[in-house]
Amino acid sequence: MKILVCISSVPDTTSKINFTADQSAFDKNGIQWVINPLDEFALTKAVKLQESQGATVTVVNVGTPDTEAVIRKALAIGANDAIRINQDPKDSYSVAKEIAQVAQNGAYDLILCGKESIDYNGGSVPGMLAQLLDQSFVNACIGLEVNGNEAKAVREIEGGKETVTVKLPAVIAGQKG
Repeated sequence: MKILVCISSVPDTTSKINFTADQSAFDKNGIQWVINPLDEFALTKAVKLQESQGATVTVVNVGTPDTEAVIRKALAIGANDAIRINQDPKDSYSVAKEIAQVAQNGAYDLILCGKESIDYNGGSVPGMLAQLLDQSFVNACIGLEVNGNEAKAVREIEGGKETVTVKLPAVIAGQKG
């Protein structure tokens, strides 16, 4: 099984956020960057599948060279390899399109993402990615089991939980359960 995990680089929640002198842009000076926590949940699940099922785990990041530290951390957590798409991620669609190209070329069985990034909270990349790839999509996943060519996902819905089964390949967007 080949797993692709989408990771983004976001400011650490403990970093002091400042803006430029004219208040027109985010000041990146002195900011500690980390793997988006929801993406890190996805990476952790992928590493568990790696251990239990012999999967290979590749992380993909759309970002500039300053995202290399989060990619190295993902490799230290247990990813087998990493791909950085050298682009400043300006909008969700361009990010999803770039990741879709990587996914198509790599023939991945499972694509894991966080349900959103904590910097912009858009939450649209996983759904766009599934649409571009014409794959099943499960959002707000809090539990995942993979058996052969099927994935059983538990997801949060209003007022409870729902269990769904999808055929692989699929895109799963996770969150903390």
